[in-house]
Amino acid sequence: MSGIKNIIRALRLPFILASVLPFIFGSLLAKDRFNGLNFILGLVAVAATHLCANLINDYADSQSGTDWRDRKFYGLFGGSKLIQDGVFAEIFYYYLALFFAGLALLCIAALAISLKSVSIIGFYLLILFLGWSYSMKPIQFSYRGIGELIIFTLFGPAVVMGGYFIQTKIFPAGEIFILSLPFGFFTAAILFANEIPDFTQDIRSGKYTWVNLLGPQNSFLIYYLLMCLGFSAIVLAVYLGYLSKLAALSLFFILPAIRAGYILKKYWMDKEKLVESSKISITIQALASLILILDLFL
Repeated sequence: MSGIKNIIRALRLPFILASVLPFIFGSLLAKDRFNGLNFILGLVAVAATHLCANLINDYADSQSGTDWRDRKFYGLFGGSKLIQDGVFAEIFYYYLALFFAGLALLCIAALAISLKSVSIIGFYLLILFLGWSYSMKPIQFSYRGIGELIIFTLFGPAVVMGGYFIQTKIFPAGEIFILSLPFGFFTAAILFANEIPDFTQDIRSGKYTWVNLLGPQNSFLIYYLLMCLGFSAIVLAVYLGYLSKLAALSLFFILPAIRAGYILKKYWMDKEKLVESSKISITIQALASLILILDLFL
């Protein structure tokens, strides 16, 4: 049983909601043309790519020494720590990441046959490159202050527009892009909330994030900005008629977002306290996503 728990911990399995939910939303935007087989293939590809990225992130952060500077496991940030605990070797993470990348590529190849279009392979290879290079040398986007932009792109526009494309073979226009924005901003906020407690270890390992812009004590302002942009994108979509007023229910999550930002402001040096802000951020993204998905049905 402990072996299964360790695998789930290594995969950081609960985090795949951040990619799966926006993909479901993007797919359902084309519900009049919905294809169940294409949806399943796309869903597996999205989940496998996300797990690949999680695994290779732990591998890269172990190689750079970042995850060795604080070996305590916090659950939501700082990595799975199973390499540091001696449970799994670095190479295990590397090969398991390759396995999930291969699984995703198989699904994309099947989609190319189903859609009778090879363009999806090119789109996916770009996404895989960004996800892999987020952590891995020689580019390491997450170490160069642009990791947040990559996460915004992959977990917002890329996955929502990708879900729509798989169903319609139509490259999405401005409306779909606007609808993808809340997912991107909320997921970027999750990442940012997780970067604040890791700031000291990151900076010692040469890893530069947006926390460097204002320092960890003032970075709650950037968190508030990301959350504000996410909620504003929902308001814009409702105003433009892309979503119904039901989607405005997600604005109730502004209050827990304020709470999470307050924790980041007051307890930026206390990792145990910062776990709560991460939990709140993840909950906001998941519940807001579910409301937007429900809106498509009602």
